[in-house]
Amino acid sequence: MGEKYIAYVGTYTHKNSVGIHVYDVDLAKGALLERSVAPINNPSNLVVAHSGKFLYSIADEGVAAFSIDEHGDLTLINQVWIGGMRACDVKIDSKDRYLFLAGFHDGKVTMMGLNADGSIDGIADGVFHQGVGKTMMEKRLEPRVSCAVLTPDEKYLCAVDWGLNQIKVYEIDYEVGKLHLNSILRFPMNTAPRRIRFTRDGRYAYVLEEATNVIGCYGYRLEKEGPVFDKLYHMNIMDKDDGISSSSALEFSPDGQHLYSSMDGSNQVACFKILEDATLERESLTPISGDYPKSIAILPDNKTLVSLNHDSNEIRTFSVNHEHKTVLMKNAPVKIDKPNSIVIHKLS
Repeated sequence: MGEKYIAYVGTYTHKNSVGIHVYDVDLAKGALLERSVAPINNPSNLVVAHSGKFLYSIADEGVAAFSIDEHGDLTLINQVWIGGMRACDVKIDSKDRYLFLAGFHDGKVTMMGLNADGSIDGIADGVFHQGVGKTMMEKRLEPRVSCAVLTPDEKYLCAVDWGLNQIKVYEIDYEVGKLHLNSILRFPMNTAPRRIRFTRDGRYAYVLEEATNVIGCYGYRLEKEGPVFDKLYHMNIMDKDDGISSSSALEFSPDGQHLYSSMDGSNQVACFKILEDATLERESLTPISGDYPKSIAILPDNKTLVSLNHDSNEIRTFSVNHEHKTVLMKNAPVKIDKPNSIVIHKLS
């Protein structure tokens, strides 16, 4: 097809990794071939600008901007402090105006302005979530923002708070760079919501609950007073609770027809077919032959699953056959220290 893809993998640099690993993607073989590494401290999560010209990375020092050259290699532009502890998730709006960061360690949501040259301007706004727990028994109720995702209309930001068992929904004022709390979606105690993902048509949202290994499906619509989430159903990822698993990643296939979820403990990845009414039908539940599949991706061929096995320091790839509902390992594992996130980028 003549299309060239790059995989950017964010890591924790406690030991041998030194930054963001850049891989050429061989779609024919479903393989990742390392081409370079961009040094930076603990680039745990990444996002590529919609222009395709820049990449933004979380770092110990805050957040960093990189330019992307014609080969996909990275050059540092600048780094900016985010006004709090290091973040765990970063997103960008479709016009490349702002970054939105989720703070797991301090319960903070941060909005960062961007310049036309790709550099990070500084903090536009920041909101600290307030906890309700004061004793050791209530420590689980401390705010822990695990991800921040724009709604399909991009008028609102969903800040998933793992600790408070909530999703706080903020209205975004792009003109002045401000976040205003609009509503709160509440979950039962100790369900620990971790991820939210919207379908391509914007009609549905799936929420992954880490502690219960449940995916909840919500109808999404925008009313005059703001967004409305209608709970439609929830389903267990596994047939029964094994007592050791906790859900980690939640990602769509590029064609939007399948949803994947990974689980620590049992070290598995589940694949679901998305039916016309947004119902999920589980196709497979696959061991990933490693420890802690913290992040996953599906290559643009829609049939290659990539699992970042954080604790066994490797990336593994699998061939997915939806007709036969099988997932089989392919290629040798790619050795890498503490892989944490992956972004697949199509070069212009």
